[in-house]
Amino acid sequence: MRFGLVMVTSPLAAQEPAATIYGASMEPIVQTEDVDRFYALYDAAQGRPTAEQLQRDYLDQGTDGLRQFAKLRNITGARIAETLAKNPALYAEARKCMVVLPRVRERVELALNKLRDLYPRARFPPVTIAVGRGKPVGVGSPDTGVQIGLEALCATQWLNPDVEDRFVYVIAHEFIHVQQAPELADKQNQTVLEGSLIEGIAEFVAELTAGRIAYAQSGASTAGREKEIEMKFLADVDKTELSDWLFNGTADTPGDLGYWVGYRIAKAYYRHASDKQLALREILEMSDPKEFLSKSGWYPGIELL
Repeated sequence: MRFGLVMVTSPLAAQEPAATIYGASMEPIVQTEDVDRFYALYDAAQGRPTAEQLQRDYLDQGTDGLRQFAKLRNITGARIAETLAKNPALYAEARKCMVVLPRVRERVELALNKLRDLYPRARFPPVTIAVGRGKPVGVGSPDTGVQIGLEALCATQWLNPDVEDRFVYVIAHEFIHVQQAPELADKQNQTVLEGSLIEGIAEFVAELTAGRIAYAQSGASTAGREKEIEMKFLADVDKTELSDWLFNGTADTPGDLGYWVGYRIAKAYYRHASDKQLALREILEMSDPKEFLSKSGWYPGIELL
């Protein structure tokens, strides 16, 4: 996500493209057939499929992307059935979001084609939209591609009141994680700085390609408080307790100020760069957060129009 440094050569520039990842292709692919399979089963069972049916007829018959999602987030027939019994409205309401999926697919493919233009080394594993156990909203990884939980994202209305926009921007964000250095993006026990840059870079590049950020909340919650918030952030950059900055939002409540600070650091880096294509490559391939921060030109309260 960062920005502003110009180099003739760099360690990043010398790297070979990353190894091929799960399901990668040269063209953007957005898969929605798992959603259709889920709701066909849901209808046949009059809204009450059993754990066995969900496992056998939905998960076991799913796409590779759904199986990856299930493995990563412990999604089983039993866990879906449990969530459905506790919160049937979650799945009934999620059905309303299906109507936007054809247009979401079109817009995401445009955004990912723009990413390829801006960053020719981009990799394109499938984007899988499926139905899960109520969380997470979405995941993106250099190793496993992108998976989006229809019901979870449909319910998280504070991200964006426009459902179509919400899906497009979240998918664009998660897809950037596919491009990032695995040793950092998939690192356990990240510091506040590491996690905030990983997420903030995804926000910044999603804005470049799709038009808007997905998760970071600004506006009334941050306007006029930029320096105050970012001074506190600087004091916490080396902490591995992330709850003040990251992954603290809920389906009803915004959070994740670290995403917002990381986005601003990345934006500063890009704004200060004379060679934008090189800057974007350095942002996406960032592997040394401290060096990246020092070269970004960012400081607490910086004005970024």
